Amino acid sequence: MRYWLFKSEPHAYSFEQLREDRTTPWSGVRNYQARNAMMEMQVGDRGLFYHSSIPQPCAVGICEVVRAAHPDTTAFDPHGEYYDRRSTPEKPIWMMVDVGFVKPLQHPVTLERMRADPRLVGMALLKRGSRLSVQPVAPHEWKIIVELSKSPE
Repeated sequence: MRYWLFKSEPHAYSFEQLREDRTTPWSGVRNYQARNAMMEMQVGDRGLFYHSSIPQPCAVGICEVVRAAHPDTTAFDPHGEYYDRRSTPEKPIWMMVDVGFVKPLQHPVTLERMRADPRLVGMALLKRGSRLSVQPVAPHEWKIIVELSKSPE
């Protein structure tokens, strides 16, 4: 099993919405690195659901890959926000995975708290300029975040 971080602005799609929906396609990703990460994902891989672009960005829950990479159909809709005329059903450029709700973290783990923990110094999320909506999480980083989530601070 591998671990990932799925970043979303809560006003666009929140962890609470995933709880209601149970599963969702992780569509609209238009970055090659993030796309390639999704192409590596396997059913059963776990993810941290991370709320970004809020006053205190934080990991709020755990999700799971429930469908491996498949063509992102939002790229084919000429009236959609994520349309890409270069991507066709015959030759798709963009991919998506489907993720499912697992459970909320006991307590959110803020970006500030992650930065303060020296054990997370190499985490992709904490690197300068890391804006990817999908990124890998090392097994030891996963364990640390889950451990941090067991207490409020």
